[in-house]
Amino acid sequence: MAKWLVKSEPFKWSWDDQKKKGVESWDGVRSPQALNNMRAMKKGDEVMFYHSNKGLEIVGICSVAREFYDDVDDPKSGLVDLKTERDMPAPVTLKQVKADGRLDDLALVRQSRLSVMPVSEQQWDILLELATA
Repeated sequence: MAKWLVKSEPFKWSWDDQKKKGVESWDGVRSPQALNNMRAMKKGDEVMFYHSNKGLEIVGICSVAREFYDDVDDPKSGLVDLKTERDMPAPVTLKQVKADGRLDDLALVRQSRLSVMPVSEQQWDILLELATA
């Protein structure tokens, strides 16, 4: 099972919004690399939810409920449905991520504008460790 991280500006779609909805389509992605990452997502994959722009922290965990499908409202984009799973034990800030040398290769550090990115098993475990430290 693959692991992912998605970024959202909380004033557009927050973790609280996601939790209230339960299952919601992830939309608005236009970057070819992010869309390719969405196409690679499989049902059941785990996904960390990151607040970008304001907050700058990983706040929750979702799972892929529906694999990539066409966005009828935006033919240059696509959708995956994400199901809310749980809050992070504690938010993991971008500052924490950047300070931990074990995460130097994480796309969140290397490609700050990428909105959907893979996370290795090792990186996932480190992020969870930071959430419980």
